[in-house]
Amino acid sequence: MEENQKHQQPGKISLGPKKIKTYFVKHLDKIYSAKAHLVRHLPQIAEGAHFTDLRQAIMETLEDVEKQMARMEIIYNILDAEISKGNHSGLTGLVDDAFEDIKLNSGDPELRDLSIAFYMQNIESMEMASFQVLQMAAVKLKNKQIKQLIKENYDEAKADRTLLLLITAKYITAKE
Repeated sequence: MEENQKHQQPGKISLGPKKIKTYFVKHLDKIYSAKAHLVRHLPQIAEGAHFTDLRQAIMETLEDVEKQMARMEIIYNILDAEISKGNHSGLTGLVDDAFEDIKLNSGDPELRDLSIAFYMQNIESMEMASFQVLQMAAVKLKNKQIKQLIKENYDEAKADRTLLLLITAKYITAKE
């Protein structure tokens, strides 16, 4: 039996500072890696957008992602943790799907843009959910700066998602 399991009572949760830090950093790595992937690919996705508002929203998202990564780097420094390559296959899959839909709808700018908006919203939703969980974990880290930096990242992801929803609504409600 593992050392941790010997000392735990059945049904009792015991997350000490060391465990929560390990969890936090591991999942911060996943988000950071996913964001690095986005930084490499968002310019290409923006190039595929026909509608100027969508292209600008994607470039704004890129700027926000870069700011979020800078905040995350501050968190790594505070925690005295190294950035390591996390598994980001879920987000990578969404980005790859977006490229496929861009190619599939290359002859129809409106459908191509709707596909881009769809995937961008999914990416932002995943980021929001990840940052929400890290916000909760940050409480256990007992560091107000980390809590604030994660909150700022969450708020930016939420604002980007809202902007993309508004752009999608323009497409869907536009009169022919």
